[in-house]
Amino acid sequence: MLILSKEDVRKALPMSEMIAATKKAFAALSSGKAEVPLRSQLTISPHEGKSLFMPAYLQHESGEALAVKIVSIFPHNIDRDLPLIHAAVLVLEADTGRPLALLEGGALTAIRTGAVSGTATDLLARPDSQVVGIFGAGVQSRTQLEAVCTTRPIQKVIIYDPQKNLVAEFIQEMAGQGPIPKDLRLAKDPQEVSSQADVICCATTSTAPVFNDQHLKPGVHINGVGSYTPDMQEIPPETIQRALLVVDSRQAALSEAGDIINPIKEGRIKAEHIQAELGEIALGDKPGRVDAKQITFFKSVGNAVQDAAAAQLALYNAQKLGLGQHVQF
Repeated sequence: MLILSKEDVRKALPMSEMIAATKKAFAALSSGKAEVPLRSQLTISPHEGKSLFMPAYLQHESGEALAVKIVSIFPHNIDRDLPLIHAAVLVLEADTGRPLALLEGGALTAIRTGAVSGTATDLLARPDSQVVGIFGAGVQSRTQLEAVCTTRPIQKVIIYDPQKNLVAEFIQEMAGQGPIPKDLRLAKDPQEVSSQADVICCATTSTAPVFNDQHLKPGVHINGVGSYTPDMQEIPPETIQRALLVVDSRQAALSEAGDIINPIKEGRIKAEHIQAELGEIALGDKPGRVDAKQITFFKSVGNAVQDAAAAQLALYNAQKLGLGQHVQF
C-alpha cells in the first residue's frame, strides 16, 4: 500500500490539474456515472465531535475511481493546539476492491474544496473579474483564493475575519504565491469586502449571514463552501432569492445546506430555485451566467466524487514523481 503524507498530497495535486479533474468528476455525477451515497455522520457527544464517512465510485474518460474519506471535526482540538479537522482517504482498486493507498485527508480536502470553487468560478464568474473577497482566514480560504486566482486574472484580494491576527498571517503567507497577486488587504468590516469584490468566497462556520445583500456589486459571483449543516448559514436569504443558484448536488444541498434549507423553510424560495448542478453546466446541459450584471451563487456542501477524483489524480502524479512510502498490508 502507498502512503501519501500531507506534503506528498500537496505536491501531487497542482490546483490547475485538480480543477480539471473536478469538472470531470461533477460531470460524471450529473450524468449518472457516479455512485455517491449521502455521507454518514457519527456524533461523538462527550467531546462535541463528529466523524463523517464519504464513499464514492465514479467512471469518466480517465478511468474509474473508488475511495472513501473519513473526516473528523472536533471543536475542542483548538484548545489542545490540534487542527479542528483530521481526515484520511482510503483508495481502493475499482475492479477488485483491493486497498491501494492511504492519503492524508486534510490537505486533500482543502485542495479539492478550493478546486470546486475554482471550477464554479471558471464556469460562472465574469471573465473580467479582478477583485476577490474572502470571508474567513482559515485553511480552506487559502485554497479558495489559489483556485480563483488560477481561473481569473485577479489583481486585488480583500479578506475579512473577526480575528484580525489570522488575516495578518493569511496575508503574510499567501501574498504573491503562485497565481495570487501581492495586493492582499485586511478589510475593516464585511461591507468593504462585499462592496468591492467581483468574486466572493465564504469559508466560515457561521450560523448567520456574513455580509449584507444590499452591499453586493452587480455581477458578483459567490462561492459558499463553509456551511455544511442545516443550522449553518453564510449567505443572506435575499441573495439566495435573487441569484442564479447552482449546487454541487441537488440531493445533498437540499439535505444539508442551511443556506438553501432555511430560505425554503421561510417560504422565500422553493427547491426548484436551484437552476443547475455544477456538472450540468460543465456538460453544457444547463446554462450558466447569461448577463454581466447577474449575481451567481454556487453552494457546495462537499461531495465524495471530489475525494475520489483527487485521490485518483494524486496516485497518478505520485507514481510519476516518486512520492510516498510503500508498506506491506
